[in-house]
Amino acid sequence: MLGTQFTKGSPNWIDLGSPDTDAAAAFYGAVFGWDFRSAGPDAGGYGFFQQDGKTVGALGPLDEGAKSAWTVYFQTPDADATQEAAAEAGGTVRVEAFDVMDAGRMACLTDPAGAEFAVWQPGTVKGLDRTSATNTLLWAELHVPDPESTLAFYRNLFGWRWSRMDAPGMTYRVISTAEGDQEDASFGGAAELQEGMDATWIPYFTVEDPDATSRTAQGGGGSVVMPATDVPDVGRIAWLADPFGAVFAVMKPNPRT
Repeated sequence: MLGTQFTKGSPNWIDLGSPDTDAAAAFYGAVFGWDFRSAGPDAGGYGFFQQDGKTVGALGPLDEGAKSAWTVYFQTPDADATQEAAAEAGGTVRVEAFDVMDAGRMACLTDPAGAEFAVWQPGTVKGLDRTSATNTLLWAELHVPDPESTLAFYRNLFGWRWSRMDAPGMTYRVISTAEGDQEDASFGGAAELQEGMDATWIPYFTVEDPDATSRTAQGGGGSVVMPATDVPDVGRIAWLADPFGAVFAVMKPNPRT
């Protein structure tokens, strides 16, 4: 389960690029009950989604030419070294490593399959304040044509481990960080890309009722990409999109045994 004791390769931040940050803040406020707090007048419109004063994500204006999407960040001890390793392994550096004041250092990358992600080298900001609670980030899922090949790329960057499990109509890979018990260190998964999809990372947020959350999203101008469905031994899942097309998923996980 994803926690906030981040280690190398852990998802430690997520943010959303949106063409209308006010409307996006209102949408996610209705869906998840989040508040939005600006990072200040010098932050270019960037700010933080919060739950009870704890940061659970972030939101900023959309980069020119980009489509609205969530970005998953992974912890690194050295953003420059990670971007260099990514480029050498067939990835692309979209934005070279730079300092975010004293908060940390980041780089925006794309894996060889075309899935975009970012890395965060912590400074004063270690990462999200809260995960795996209701209406917060629970899981990060990679969708690419050849999961094994692409996971080898990430293993080169972060030392990730993975295990295979059978899922309805597919083989799923459960991803863990390099350190600790493999099951306890799991934070996400990888699946084969479905027809019509682009390679991507999808953030999953835990909710009490995926069906009710889907209705709220639709009522706020969003859409249902995949209706709520039960996944054996996992939980109930739905894929949604916000009013600007950014895709995310919600899940009510089965109790851990």
